[in-house]
Formats: sequence, C-alpha cells, structure tokens
Amino acid sequence: MSGDKTKVVLLACGSFNPITNMHLRMFELARDHLEETGQYRVVKGIISPVCDGYKKKGLIEACHRLEMAKLAVEDSGWITVDSWEGMQPEWLETAKVVRHHYEELLAMENNDDVDTVKYAKKRRIQDCFESSSNHKGSDGLQLMLLCGADVLESFGIPNLWKPEDIVEIVGSHGMVCITRSGSDPHKFIHESDVLWKYRKNIHIVREWVSNDISATHVRRALRRSRSIRYLLPDSVVCYIGEHRLYSAESEKKNNDVILAPLQRYTTASTS
Repeated sequence: MSGDKTKVVLLACGSFNPITNMHLRMFELARDHLEETGQYRVVKGIISPVCDGYKKKGLIEACHRLEMAKLAVEDSGWITVDSWEGMQPEWLETAKVVRHHYEELLAMENNDDVDTVKYAKKRRIQDCFESSSNHKGSDGLQLMLLCGADVLESFGIPNLWKPEDIVEIVGSHGMVCITRSGSDPHKFIHESDVLWKYRKNIHIVREWVSNDISATHVRRALRRSRSIRYLLPDSVVCYIGEHRLYSAESEKKNNDVILAPLQRYTTASTS
C-alpha cells in the first residue's frame, strides 16, 4: 500500500553550468529506481545550484544558472529549483545544504512554530552523529542526495570533503548515484570503509542508454560556435543566446583561484 512507503525528496546539488538534459534525466532515473523497489514514493525533486563562492573554473553568475534551471523544469510536475544555496555570499558545504532542505521539509510537514523548529533543528543535527539510521519525518519523509558517480568518487579526493560530512550525508540521509558505463561505484564503495558501512543507504542506478552530455562539453561547443540544440531544453538554449553566455573569456573565470573546499580544508589542516 502507498501509505506504507517512505516518501522521498531528491536533492541535486552542483554547478549546473549550464543545466543539461542529463541533469533532468537523472531525476527520472532515480525516481523509477526507488519506486520499483516498492519501498519508496518520490514526491519531489529539488535542483540547488551552487553559489558563486564555490570558485570553480568557468563558473558563471548564479543568477543566470538559477534562471536557466528554472526554465529547464517549467514543464515538470515534480522537479523544482531552489535558490537558497545559490544566493549565499560564501560557499556552503553540501552537508549544510542537505541539512537546510531537510529542516525546511520537516517544518512544512509538521507546521510547527518557529521556536519549535529551531529547537528541533539543533537536536536533530546533534542526533545525526549519534545514529546511523536514516532521517525520516513523522510520516516517513526522507531526503536523499542525487548525484552522478563522479560525486561519489570525489569523496576520496583529499581536502574536498570533511569525513563527518560524508557520514552525515550517506549515513543519515542516503544517496542515489547515477552511473554510466566505464564507472564502477560498487568497487569504490568496497574500497571505502565509511561508504561500505553505509552501503545500504547508497542506491546505485545504471544509465543503460549511453548519454555523455556534460556541461563542459556544452561550454566547449559554445566557445566554438557549435550548435547545442537537443543537449539542453530549448528554453535554456534561447536564454544562453539572448544573454550571450559562455565564451573563451568566461571560461577563464576563477582560472587562478583554488576551489573553495580545497582552500578551506587545506588551510584548516595546516593551521
């Protein structure tokens, strides 16, 4: 019965520079996979573009990336775009973004007053390090991070993630990882003690239809005045043309800047 299924909200964080059809396809793949287990009912998808403070090479302004994402999901009945992360003055760890959206969902679900929500937030943040069970609301609402295999494997890059953040994301919430041919997330999980411990919270979904669309390829095509139609929603293609986004000059942005997490965690480890 549907009443016995855990309601799931999928959260995708990233640059979305620009958003592509593959980003949208990931939501559909994840929903199909989770609902086919008979344990879950996916009720919402959230796209959360990173803020400008992430300092990734070639990252254009968040205002444009947010607008393109909103255009991309105009025809979706369940995927939305949230601007909270994108409008932050400084980069926030993904764990904090996940935590924010989980608390927002609980606040709407419980319809509590502000003080009660704030108190509960502090309590639940502390509890997430004391329990390996997934966070669920009063009627089984669960937030899962949706990502590609590259994000999962990035957990192994030194100074890119805090170990406690990985535990919070994977151990307390869960992940849906979309993988393509050539990647082996199962091997990566097997070789990581932390991911192996919480392996039951990681849902691996294979994309059998070969699709190598990436934002990097799109930006390269734009720099070379090549067509990008059918790689992105038409509305996004039009927006890029109208605002003359992505050029050889924009790709140099943050060229000599260290990525925000590497800068923050490397400095912390040496201080």
